[in-house]
Amino acid sequence: MLKSLMVAKAKDELDQEMLDKEEEKQRYLLDKVPPLQMQGMSFTELQKLCQELHAKIDVVDEERYDIEAKVLLNKREVKDLNIKVLDLRGKFKRPPLRRVRVSADAILRSLLGSKHKVSMDLRANLKSVKKEDTEKKRPVEDSDWRKNVEAMSGMEGRKKMFDAAKGPTQ
Repeated sequence: MLKSLMVAKAKDELDQEMLDKEEEKQRYLLDKVPPLQMQGMSFTELQKLCQELHAKIDVVDEERYDIEAKVLLNKREVKDLNIKVLDLRGKFKRPPLRRVRVSADAILRSLLGSKHKVSMDLRANLKSVKKEDTEKKRPVEDSDWRKNVEAMSGMEGRKKMFDAAKGPTQ
């Protein structure tokens, strides 16, 4: 009930405010634009009146244009200040970034310019490993492994399984 009374009161005040604005507008127009007295005027007087009205219209249009330009300037300034405030806070939206696959050559070309031909050989800096070295080390590891298995096997079944696996080679 209280809510409905408040809504009704607000509606009445809004209607009264609209009527007040309309009355104020009518008073302003009567002060600035007096009613035209065209009866009994000759043709030359009517032409003078038209010229005066056109001059007033031009002045009003110039003022309106100047005010619109100021409003646009103020809107831009407010927008720029809002951007500065957001930047200072650090809470601005960052655009979503897409993944882009670029080769090393393309990166170097973009950094050094298109005039420089750069080819980056990634394998040049790798350490070279000879296969002979790895083959020599392997039999030693195999024999050590086999000795360890025989030494560590406590159950005969396990030892037989390993013996069966290497049996035909002996």
